[in-house]
Amino acid sequence: MDTEQHWWYCLKHHTVESDTVCPAKDRLGPYPTREAAERALETVRKRNEDWDAQES
Repeated sequence: MDTEQHWWYCLKHHTVESDTVCPAKDRLGPYPTREAAERALETVRKRNEDWDAQES
């Protein structure tokens, strides 16, 4: 059984969730910590920049 807590960032409500309240289509994650989930949009932006740089 997985006893580790996971966190998600809800794109619809712009909040961090520890339970899967919103549908998966509206969430980013899971993240291992609340802090990582809070930085979800920053993480996505950085990854997109890195991928764009690789394509150039």
